[in-house]
Amino acid sequence: MAPADPASANAVLMRALGLVGTPYRYGGNTPEGGFDCSGLVNYVYRDMLDLRLPRSSRDLAAMQGPRIPEDRLATADLVFFGSAGAVSHVGIYVGEGRFVHAPSTGGTVRLDRLDGPYWRDHYSGAKRVLH
Repeated sequence: MAPADPASANAVLMRALGLVGTPYRYGGNTPEGGFDCSGLVNYVYRDMLDLRLPRSSRDLAAMQGPRIPEDRLATADLVFFGSAGAVSHVGIYVGEGRFVHAPSTGGTVRLDRLDGPYWRDHYSGAKRVLH
């Protein structure tokens, strides 16, 4: 689906993709210091659009805004993952079934597929930030 604001969505997309390879760091929220999942989301939206978002994946998932069905995802939507109804991870959807995220200690910011074995089983929904 086309994003509501293509220019802003493209800015988010390009910035997120440009951070692939940045080290993961719990609580991290800068390219120099590394990122955790919500730190990455916060940094990209603040840096590109001066948009301030909640800091944790759980708070991001609880934000006002429409919940987006998976088949209606647009570039720059936030995608959430977790288990037993609790959100524990967030990424930025970049299109074609892929998302950018900071997955785990010892890893780096990377691009993954929503239909990957772990992500498919733990997908818990999406939110649109750009309206």
